[in-house]
Amino acid sequence: MTEGAIIALLILMIIVIFAVLMNAIKIIKPYEQGIYMSLGRFMRVLDSGLSIVRPLINEVVKIDLRTQVLDVPRQEVITKDNSPTNVDAIIYIKVIDPKKAYFEVTSYRTATIYLAQTTLRSIIGDMELDEILSNREKINLHLRDVLDEATDKWGVKVEAVEIREVDPAGKVKDAMEEQTSAERLRRAAILRADGQKRAAILNAEGDKQSRILQAEGLRQSKILEAEGQRLAIILEAQGEAQKLRVLAVGASPLDSKALTVLSLDTMKSIGDGQATKIIFPFELTRLIEGASEYLGVGRLTPQRDVTRLDDIEAAVGKADEVLGPIPKPEELRKEMKSLEEVMAKEKLEAEKIAEIAKKDRLGGSKSSEE
Repeated sequence: MTEGAIIALLILMIIVIFAVLMNAIKIIKPYEQGIYMSLGRFMRVLDSGLSIVRPLINEVVKIDLRTQVLDVPRQEVITKDNSPTNVDAIIYIKVIDPKKAYFEVTSYRTATIYLAQTTLRSIIGDMELDEILSNREKINLHLRDVLDEATDKWGVKVEAVEIREVDPAGKVKDAMEEQTSAERLRRAAILRADGQKRAAILNAEGDKQSRILQAEGLRQSKILEAEGQRLAIILEAQGEAQKLRVLAVGASPLDSKALTVLSLDTMKSIGDGQATKIIFPFELTRLIEGASEYLGVGRLTPQRDVTRLDDIEAAVGKADEVLGPIPKPEELRKEMKSLEEVMAKEKLEAEKIAEIAKKDRLGGSKSSEE
């Protein structure tokens, strides 16, 4: 054998040995596990890293352990209320047992997708369209529980299911739009009527409050007017009394002759008037008789002096007793202030009563709305 043939043979042997070694060495990535089989028999599960297996008579299938996303194809489903609806979904799965995922099912991905289609059709078929549109989260949870229980024997865990789209048929969409439009019109009409009702209530309440305040103002004004009239009458009466007392004090030194002179003077003033009729309130003969007596013996009549203060007080009493109690301005202001406080208190009580009545009406309106 020549030297060239020997070299070629050595190279061939090296290549064969390298191929055998490479076939015996298996490298598993961190997110994978390997199914090691030899001569058609399962040997073991290979973890991540470097593993040595039987050369040439081995078979290693790598299983991805990461979360995988599966797209459930769009399909038409008839709901419980006979509404055709197109539904599709997304499934998130993860292999937790590589041995079951390889030996228990031909393709766990395809099997999971088909199982999701049939399960989704069954769940959607038992629900009405409005319930489907408003309870997606409930459908997702139910579908995930059913799929997870079914795929558990395949070594696959269903982590989540999301309904991606619920698309009713065209005619169903048109009907839904009409229903939505009618519902919005109904709500608008209800809100408009409620607003008008509340406005009418507030207007009536405002009118009531205005009338209450007007009545309260009128009542207070009448009270003040009556109080003013009362004080005016009292003061006028006291003035008249004081006038009479003063006249009595001034007339006390007058005797019958002075009265006769005053009577004649009164007759003179009556005669000076333009009246065609004169009425005398006493007998004229007595007046003339008194006048004659005055003219005859008036000079002999002794005069009494009662101009001193002691004589006047002895005759008619002290000045304070004659004039009576006269209220001072401070006392009048104090009395008016007390009246204003009483009126303010009554006003607050009226406002409290009105507020309670308003709350009762509002409570009654709310209960009727409910």
